[in-house]
Amino acid sequence: MQPILSTRMVKTLNSTLVVLDQLAVGQYESAFRLDAEYLSSQEATELLGGDVEVRAELTLRQTDFDLRVAVEGSVQVACDRCLEPMTVSVSACELMDVEPGARELDLRWLAYELIIVNLPLTHSHPEGECNPQMQVLLQNHLCSAAPEEPEKQ
Repeated sequence: MQPILSTRMVKTLNSTLVVLDQLAVGQYESAFRLDAEYLSSQEATELLGGDVEVRAELTLRQTDFDLRVAVEGSVQVACDRCLEPMTVSVSACELMDVEPGARELDLRWLAYELIIVNLPLTHSHPEGECNPQMQVLLQNHLCSAAPEEPEKQ
């Protein structure tokens, strides 16, 4: 993953929980991984696991700041057809909106949200790779003909 900031005067953040009041004006960066344990532990998550590299770059000015977060890796989700785990690649970079007046940033949570919004809407194995037993069950429940329309009088 290439650096987003071009400046060499960048300070490294030592934590993924950034308290903005404790930072001086300047540019900061953080690099960390979101592992299977973290990804699957989020409440009501569709993620079953994964391994994602995260880079966050923060430019702090006197009155405001910019936060750019980049994620790259893969996550496991359930296939919409057979419900078996499948791997989905994720790669995204975004300038994040943060609430005005925010005092701290949870970089892990912001990266998690970036992963979620960049997942495809549907998750399904390539044709022929779903669980064969589930495929048989699905075929048994498919309609083979269009439903008949009631007669109009």
